[in-house]
Amino acid sequence: MNITPTIRVQHEDFDLQTEVDRLSKNKAGIGAVVTFSGLCRDEGGTLAALELEHYPGMAVAEMTRIGELAITRFGLLGLTAIHRYGKIAPGENIVLVVAVAPHRQAAFDGANFVMDFLKTAAPFWKKEHRTDGAAGDWVAAKDADDAARDKWK
Repeated sequence: MNITPTIRVQHEDFDLQTEVDRLSKNKAGIGAVVTFSGLCRDEGGTLAALELEHYPGMAVAEMTRIGELAITRFGLLGLTAIHRYGKIAPGENIVLVVAVAPHRQAAFDGANFVMDFLKTAAPFWKKEHRTDGAAGDWVAAKDADDAARDKWK
């Protein structure tokens, strides 16, 4: 069975339950649904918004590649990954991963794998907008994200 991940890069918000229903409704064999929803933090009240930019086309291509790897490696029965771009306020959605599989461990591992690779391989950049009006910084890559990705090798 050839399973294709559902990948979207969009400005608009998404609804977690709608996405779970789209992926899992009326599909025999699903025993587990795992979701990860990443939200914008307020960084202790200092962050007014996070501006996410991406490389159009390349972001979808890389997310698709990562999704296909997860489906194959973990035997997923379906996968949805959505990443937003634009200015996102604290508390708003940034990213969603939904993995469905026959068993819970495959769904958990698939969702974790996708997030670990999205954080390090997909071409997205984040710029902070501060509440005090000061120019925000571009968010640097973190060694911890690389270490999380490298555990899958």
